[in-house]
Amino acid sequence: MTGTIFQDRIREGLLRKAGLTQAQIDDVLKTERETGQQLDQLLISKNLLAEAKCLAFFGEFLGLEFRPSLDGTGVPSAFIQSVPVQFARTHGLVAVEDTGSVLRVATHRPLDVQPMDDLATMLSREVEAVLAPRSEIAGLINRAYRHKADGVDEALQDVKDTDIVSIAENIQESEDLLDANKAPVIKLVNMLLFQALKLRASDIHLQPYADRLQVRMRIDGVLYDMESIPRRAQEAIVSRVKVMGKMDIAERRLPQDGRASIRVGDGDVDVRISTVPVAGGERVVFRILDKTTKVYSLDQIGLTKDAHRTIQRYIHYSHGVIFVTGPTGSGKTTTLYACLDEINAPELNILTIEDPVEYNLDGISQVQVNTKKGLTFAAGLRSFLRQDPDVMMVGEVRDNETADIAIRAALTGHLVFSTVHTNDSASTISRLIDIGVEPYLVSSSLLLVIAQRLLRTICPNCREPVEPDQRQMYFLEDLKLTRDQFPDGKLMIGRGCDECFRSGFAGRTAIYEVMPVDPVVQEQIINKATASQIKRGALERGLRTLRMDGVEKLLAGLTTPEEVLRVTQLDVL
Repeated sequence: MTGTIFQDRIREGLLRKAGLTQAQIDDVLKTERETGQQLDQLLISKNLLAEAKCLAFFGEFLGLEFRPSLDGTGVPSAFIQSVPVQFARTHGLVAVEDTGSVLRVATHRPLDVQPMDDLATMLSREVEAVLAPRSEIAGLINRAYRHKADGVDEALQDVKDTDIVSIAENIQESEDLLDANKAPVIKLVNMLLFQALKLRASDIHLQPYADRLQVRMRIDGVLYDMESIPRRAQEAIVSRVKVMGKMDIAERRLPQDGRASIRVGDGDVDVRISTVPVAGGERVVFRILDKTTKVYSLDQIGLTKDAHRTIQRYIHYSHGVIFVTGPTGSGKTTTLYACLDEINAPELNILTIEDPVEYNLDGISQVQVNTKKGLTFAAGLRSFLRQDPDVMMVGEVRDNETADIAIRAALTGHLVFSTVHTNDSASTISRLIDIGVEPYLVSSSLLLVIAQRLLRTICPNCREPVEPDQRQMYFLEDLKLTRDQFPDGKLMIGRGCDECFRSGFAGRTAIYEVMPVDPVVQEQIINKATASQIKRGALERGLRTLRMDGVEKLLAGLTTPEEVLRVTQLDVL
């Protein structure tokens, strides 16, 4: 087939299937001829087709399967063992299935055949392309290579000895403790960080004891004890951490905060560092913000159909305030980003002020809070109003000033998203009034309150059905459930394996309580009703509480009764 005929068929297909105008198609084909860029990449970069639509179109055109999500997909071990992580990341290729005769490989570049040919040569196998979004492929590569050494080794080329305790043994007590650039110390701190990334930890704690420095990591919201480092290495490690975070290494009597950035593969990971003087030394906590993590869409964050439909309706309003509420680490930012990603469009000016900026969103202006320089949430929000915004996102409403500006911005025709720390949806209203916002302002501006928590999900690798024991029967009673409501009267649990760190859980899903501020709630706010009165009324009108959502996920076999009780203990009237 000549290039001309191929272009004519593409032109015809684009016109018929993608709904592009003749002028748009002529412009794309002209740019393709002049620059040599691939047609699929041009359609995406010129915002003529969203990536998913573009891949679906080319999949149909070329007879290739399109998978919008790779969640739950396993990568054949032959691919992980033979293909360097750098090659997989650079070309956006990852195997998703081995049929025996052919290896099926996901790509986001349907017209770029060279890397696929190189891969076939490298593996001496026949490969077949499957199309998937770029972020899905990147996420699967990260998950697949997490347990393979070179996923860490590419960032730590010089580290041969991966035993943290033996590295600590090399740190001499008599060394100058303010010289934090000695090789063993650097090696040890780097190893801690990369081990945490491998295990998907969100935090690393270094806790001093009389005889040791205990390393603990928070994985899926739960702290686990890891290595114990000999006590004599403590001062050197703390000094190294302070150098990384650009903190004062001579100051040991006051708390300090710092931040650092480490490079992993083709992405950056931000690390926030906090030190606090305690009996026996200084306690250090790292908070890890992996910017290579993908931004989830609304249909990937665990919403029920009804909750999804409600949120979808309200986020397209032109003005008002939408609050997401829950404790620290309950996934509020992920939900807000999913909402912003859903409404993000060239015709909207979207601004955010965050502390910190956790993920970068294309087409959205994101501002980092800097309290030392006077850039607070309130100051940033006030300056946003002079930037002709359509939609604004404020990281957190902590005080009357921020709440007042956010609500007044909503009343003057802007859509405002924010978070607040409360136990459930109804108590958010009480909190706003408590911090000094007038009830009539809350009533007229508030659109929707989303309360959420994160539930650990059972590890897919070691899940099994079991007969509930006496203890589990008590938990079911607390949740007002009976054995008959489960398939064959059996509960699903995780046995515990190497993949899930012997916990029986791998990953988390969110549970939600979505409460629209309807005319009844508006009237209750004006009449200064209590949070429990508002919630009781909402329940009568069909509100699904956090615990109800948790029970639904339990009955679906995603989690355990203990986990639902653990995260919804306050969700009772």
